[in-house]
Amino acid sequence: MRAVVQRVRAARVLVDGRPAAAVGEGLCVLLGVAAEDREGEARTLARRVARLRVFENEAGKLDRSVLDIGGSVLCVSQFTLIADTSRGNRPSFSAAAEAEVAEPLYEAFCAALRAEGAPVETGVFGARMLVEIENDGPVTILLEA
Repeated sequence: MRAVVQRVRAARVLVDGRPAAAVGEGLCVLLGVAAEDREGEARTLARRVARLRVFENEAGKLDRSVLDIGGSVLCVSQFTLIADTSRGNRPSFSAAAEAEVAEPLYEAFCAALRAEGAPVETGVFGARMLVEIENDGPVTILLEA
């Protein structure tokens, strides 16, 4: 399971030109689920995201989490994060979980984030989405479980 975590001032998802979800200050998480991933990885990764200290304290040091600042999380499923580009220019997505496996794990990740205390908005699983991200910093972290 891979997550690209971006500190944002705001982020939103549009589906068919209509808003589907939005957050203000917080995190945008692009989540890729691999075929071998299980619910334990989803919970572990959610715990790490919730506690990831990428927000500044009074001294300007990255020492606060999304929970500490009272921020929100926009979570977007993105199977392309599991791409293998080791052979040529065309990515292979064979290591990505099939939708019937990935969707429950995506939902488990979001539920685990909520259980940690973070308000979570979601994209629409499997839909073609336009994701607007106002990356703050920019701060972008890659996490794997």
